[in-house]
Amino acid sequence: MMTRAALLLMPLALAGCGLHPLYSGGEGGVVANTLRQVEVAPIPGKTGYLVQAALVDRLGAAPAGSARYRLVVTLDDDIQGFGVRRDQAVTRERRSLRSRYQLVEAASGETVLDATAGSDAGIDVVSSEYATVAAEETAVERLAGTIADQMVARIGLYITRQSAK
Repeated sequence: MMTRAALLLMPLALAGCGLHPLYSGGEGGVVANTLRQVEVAPIPGKTGYLVQAALVDRLGAAPAGSARYRLVVTLDDDIQGFGVRRDQAVTRERRSLRSRYQLVEAASGETVLDATAGSDAGIDVVSSEYATVAAEETAVERLAGTIADQMVARIGLYITRQSAK
């Protein structure tokens, strides 16, 4: 009985805490519409291409010349070996992908958001060099998607706070 009462009161408690959906209004909401107005600046390198593609996929492509914001991203991609056998061969690697990104207002050139995102992936180093390289490539693809998600969520939060002012 007590559990049932708690479940019935939970929506009231959540409503009072100030939480609300980031993407309220769905495709026609303020956040979704503004995210479609973000142009992603070219990011050099293969990893940059993957991150840029992930960002464009999540943001939507801004029609040429209509971007309200420009997203400038700098990446730091690193692989470090940390599992070592007696013969000094690496058995495990950590791939780290970090980004510093700036959301720049197109009209004024003012940086309105300057933040970082990052993630790590562990990779087993096996006797097959092909398998290890494939694992590294798969890891960077996952990491590109992960940091793109982090960036879009942070930009969405910025947009929500700006629209509430």
